Amino acid sequence: MRETRLQRHARAPWRGLALYLLSVPATLVGLWFITVVSMITSFVGVLLFPSAAMLLRTQLDAYRSRINKWTGVRVQRPYLPEQETEPGVLGMIKRFVGLASDPATWRDYLWVVADPIVALFTAALPGMLILYGVWGYALATFAGGLIGHYGGSDWYTWIHVDSGYDRSAERIVSTVVVATVCIVVGYLIGPKMLTVYGHWGRLLLGPTRKSELALRVRHLQESRSEAVDASAAELRRIERDLHDGAQARLVAMGMSLGAIEHLLDRDPEKARILLAETRASSAKALSELRDLVRGIHPPVLADRGVGDAVKALALDHPLRPEVNVELPGRPEPPVESAAYFAVSEILTNAAKHSGASRVWIDVRYERGMLRITVTDDGRGGARMEDGTGLRGIERRIGTFDGVLALSSPVGGPTIVTLELPCALSSPKTSPS
Repeated sequence: MRETRLQRHARAPWRGLALYLLSVPATLVGLWFITVVSMITSFVGVLLFPSAAMLLRTQLDAYRSRINKWTGVRVQRPYLPEQETEPGVLGMIKRFVGLASDPATWRDYLWVVADPIVALFTAALPGMLILYGVWGYALATFAGGLIGHYGGSDWYTWIHVDSGYDRSAERIVSTVVVATVCIVVGYLIGPKMLTVYGHWGRLLLGPTRKSELALRVRHLQESRSEAVDASAAELRRIERDLHDGAQARLVAMGMSLGAIEHLLDRDPEKARILLAETRASSAKALSELRDLVRGIHPPVLADRGVGDAVKALALDHPLRPEVNVELPGRPEPPVESAAYFAVSEILTNAAKHSGASRVWIDVRYERGMLRITVTDDGRGGARMEDGTGLRGIERRIGTFDGVLALSSPVGGPTIVTLELPCALSSPKTSPS
């Protein structure tokens, strides 16, 4: 549920204080980390370094999670991919070298050292101002008189709190004014200070160019592997469908034609019956081949693009989805194919599992992205972990750097959103 502007201003100061309080356990972990670093000259330091580095990473993952959630600034994990751990002393030393040579390890420690100071003047500042304002109200109402009664002396900004404080209307009014200003300013600057803190977090906790490149290479390797696996699975499906369907019918037709040759002179009537059966088998084989070709790449997708292909898909769907298409051109054919089959899989899931009575599909192009949203009014409660369908879609569009987002609260509605980066060509027209 998206926050309103008022909610964001109301929550930002306390989120900033929560981020500041995270520095307490982070500092303790940082002290343990630097203690282990000081022992690196001995084998004990080499032995303990990996666990200390991983503990530091786990603690700073909590920062990244909250920065991503609260500040509107996206901070990715920056760590270089770890190699498989080898057994024995040699493997232990290799892991130590790998972690120690990762710049993100030392940037994590720099964060632990510097963040308590930076957070105090950014994320925590609005909350501190509000608490200082509350203290001002307390002074004006009762605490100032108590301090003066017991002979104490204090200052609230430039206002002296002493034995005569509760008898000075001017000082009490000044305290209330200053306290009010502190509270108002604290709430007003809260979201801005969180954003500033988020950029600070991305500066140290985000990936460097080296780690960005390494993470990009790993993502491409995984995408390539998944694309190869998906292609191999698709080829096996086509082979299986051909073997069990059209190929079996063609073999049976060949046998029937051989039998007809022997029966033409001896029993023409029976030959005529076999010819009729063979003609029916050929029609079924042709229908199966057409279905198979349509499953590989529907003609309407090649001829008219993903928008019209989705509309054709909706016409054959039992729920008859409402389709809205706003595309000024056509994406590349591989992107169109991935998007089409993703929508097909989502509609199949909706028909089987959602209990929906209505489905809406929105296809549009925004800021360099092909964006497709499929919404149904079913029972909801869908999760990515519940089956292989959505995971398969995620892998398919991941080949093109696409992303999939699922929103499915219990009771519905279920909203599946696909985004695939692509460029559009001019619309392809065909004669009617």
